[in-house]
Amino acid sequence: MDIIRDVLDNQLVDHNQRKMGKVDGIVMELRDGEAPRLTYIEVGVTTLARRLHPNLADWVAAIATKWGAKHSQPFRIPFSKVRDVGIDVEVDLEAEATPALAYEKWLRDRIIQRIPGE
Repeated sequence: MDIIRDVLDNQLVDHNQRKMGKVDGIVMELRDGEAPRLTYIEVGVTTLARRLHPNLADWVAAIATKWGAKHSQPFRIPFSKVRDVGIDVEVDLEAEATPALAYEKWLRDRIIQRIPGE
């Protein structure tokens, strides 16, 4: 499996095929004398911002916290929870039971809901 091509930026879905966002980051464990081991996939706007610039992630987390977001840090999913990697990355979790959708819910409640006509 080509981790970057097959996992990073792919659609993440729960065991009910409910979309949970995109895979924003990959966390690997480096071990002396052994191959790296994939430990987590990360979901969250701060991980995406970190890919652009490390300081941007801190800024995004601070702004989100200031504006009332409950989960400004990325959500880590153990790679052991990954059921299938194909067009989508399917995990053995339920989207609503995780903080993976926290940013989307916050955005919906604080911004989108206040747009006239929406």
